[in-house]
Amino acid sequence: MNFCGNCAAPVIRRVPPADDRLRDVCDSCGTIFYENPKIVAGCIPVRDEKILLCRRSIEPRAGFWTLPAGFMENGETTREAAARETLEEACARVEIGALFAYLDISHVSQVYVIFLAELVSDFAAGAESLEARLFQENEIPWPEIAFPSIEVALQLYLEDRRRGAFGTHTVDIKRRVGEKRPARVDSEGAAGR
Repeated sequence: MNFCGNCAAPVIRRVPPADDRLRDVCDSCGTIFYENPKIVAGCIPVRDEKILLCRRSIEPRAGFWTLPAGFMENGETTREAAARETLEEACARVEIGALFAYLDISHVSQVYVIFLAELVSDFAAGAESLEARLFQENEIPWPEIAFPSIEVALQLYLEDRRRGAFGTHTVDIKRRVGEKRPARVDSEGAAGR
């Protein structure tokens, strides 16, 4: 950022008083510009025990599979964002259920909020998808899953479904030095896949 969004004066990168982090600060009008994590909202749409996945048509990870999810817009709830993303990416309507997973991905400054959902309409590839398809558990294309967060959400969902009870999961996804993909560290601190 070079100029203040409020008064157009140049901004300076410094630690403001009573703060401990570098921020863009406008000395002309006093505005402090905070950079905060982005919230990604999505869901696990299910019909007849099959999970709806979308093959991405856009970068990052074009051609790879994902759950319907994306950045929240101002003025919407996380549930509304998850339903909107499903409509945009899979032309599908869902009944949003319980909060299922809260995934912290601090190395990319993102927080994923994933809900359980029932697929209640037909579906098709939306503008950001090459295709949308229902998958049985044994058909999920694991090597082609776009993001570690989606892989973790799917793994947790399938584990809970096998147990016959769905919980709410809080997971930190950490990047480890030398590893291609970040590792899952659940709220109890045990390392996962």
